[in-house]
Amino acid sequence: MIPWLEATTPFPDVSEALTTDAPGLLAAGADLSPQRLLQAYRHGIFPWFSEGQPILWWSTDPRMVLYTDRFKVSDSLRKTLRKVERARLGGAGDGPRWDVRFDTAFEDVMRACAAPRKDGPGTWISDDIIAGYTGLHRMGYAHSAEVWLDGALVGGAYGVCIGRMFYGESMFARVSDASKVALAYLVAFLRGHGVRMLDCQQETGHLASLGAVPIPRADFIAHLRQAIREPAIERWEVAPPLTT
Repeated sequence: MIPWLEATTPFPDVSEALTTDAPGLLAAGADLSPQRLLQAYRHGIFPWFSEGQPILWWSTDPRMVLYTDRFKVSDSLRKTLRKVERARLGGAGDGPRWDVRFDTAFEDVMRACAAPRKDGPGTWISDDIIAGYTGLHRMGYAHSAEVWLDGALVGGAYGVCIGRMFYGESMFARVSDASKVALAYLVAFLRGHGVRMLDCQQETGHLASLGAVPIPRADFIAHLRQAIREPAIERWEVAPPLTT
């Protein structure tokens, strides 16, 4: 039986998460206020649940993470990044007008991530989730990386940053490689500001193809405890991806 959280109930220790049936499931209930979300992330916990379920809180073991100095870039993505960077700097001539921005359309990125996908339904990102994370965005904790093509938002990613720890949440793409472009610029920015690890939460083949690896939860918790004590990043400004 997992614990049920009321509004003021603290989270259990992550060591109490289930190891069978639903490995990593820690608790249910509470709310999605920015304050509760910050409490969760500071302890290596994240919300994930489907429509019709109560709020479910997880701390997976192992934990999928992307070290910012191990991001993998395919040859095709490298070509796209060069094209985007030339256009971003004004050297595209009459070609497509690419741009990369941070934090100019946070809620739009979230809603695009929540939209139905070609290979299935939309994600678990509900209106309550959007409200909670846009609250974090207004507080300076949640950020978006956005890819624009001819003035239209075509790809992006968003997540939460506390100190020098970034927790990735979701990505979307409306044109080929747009989500990977957003991630490449985000990873380069984070690496340039001393963020060593991007939390990916759960193992997937797609994340592994980009260089993410599973690590023991204990190692993840030890890292985040130190990283969240570091000063917050003050200015979120786009810089060239390290892979170009």
